[in-house]
Amino acid sequence: MRRHDHVLLAPGAGASGRTVQAPPAGRARPHAPHVDDRLAPPETRVEYLHGVEVYAAPADPPHATQHFDLTYVLGAHVAEGYRGAVDMLTRTDLGSDYAADASVFAQKPDRAGRRRLEELAFEVSDKQALAVPTTKARLLIARGVRRVFCILVKQRRVMEWSRETDGWRPLPKDAVIEDPCLVRPLPIQALLEAASSDDAVARALLDKRVPALEAALAEGEARGEARGEARGEARGEARGEARGEARGEARGEARGEIRMAQEAILTVLESRGVATPAEVARAIAGCEDLGKLRRWIKRAATATTAAEVVAGSRRKR
Repeated sequence: MRRHDHVLLAPGAGASGRTVQAPPAGRARPHAPHVDDRLAPPETRVEYLHGVEVYAAPADPPHATQHFDLTYVLGAHVAEGYRGAVDMLTRTDLGSDYAADASVFAQKPDRAGRRRLEELAFEVSDKQALAVPTTKARLLIARGVRRVFCILVKQRRVMEWSRETDGWRPLPKDAVIEDPCLVRPLPIQALLEAASSDDAVARALLDKRVPALEAALAEGEARGEARGEARGEARGEARGEARGEARGEARGEARGEIRMAQEAILTVLESRGVATPAEVARAIAGCEDLGKLRRWIKRAATATTAAEVVAGSRRKR
């Protein structure tokens, strides 16, 4: 038997621009073995392509780190009802049984109670010849996988397999991948640059309404509201004594809402581990525009730095 050394990997990040639409589902070959009928021994590095034994070798950076990035970003984007997997073996035909670097499949089992075929599959290519991902893509598409992607580590590119041309189609770096398997469009840039991956993951988790994140945001708002109300009431009472109770209460409530919003911004940043420099803290404390403060609360939920929250707030001289 011939032996081919190759490695597989994965990435993640964010972008805006063109959209890559999901194609219709493919059809599997008739009389194909079930996807979980094993030819390759599980928990080993042995795979089979067209009856030839292939050894999937471990990787060095940047291939290995790209694989991690892919898993990180893709996992956050998987929609409800779907499941992500890494290095999961799939039987594509009588002589082929191998694992994509990462994949997404419907969580609900089929009528026989067995797992369903992947709908999305991702390959990462570094030192290996493109012939290996190409062979795998053809087999996956023929088996019925809807979409297959390949990440070229050295070239910093992402490609999608085209049924029309029977070949790879490069995707623009400013494009996004839209698919029913994903909770929100996945930016191509998030799969290529670690700096963009955190932003994409944060937005995906916000869309998923993750309980821990929702609780942190609610706690921040509650703490800000409680402090704002207490301060607003105290100031309202003091001013009420001097200018009239009704007038003082109104101003106290308004001031309380402002303080609540200011505290909420700082709390959200703190809960996400984002440091707040003194200059930014002063800008927040000095802002009494409630509408602007509410916009800053939304920014604080996804900003990578505190400065991004108040960006554009300084007056031009």
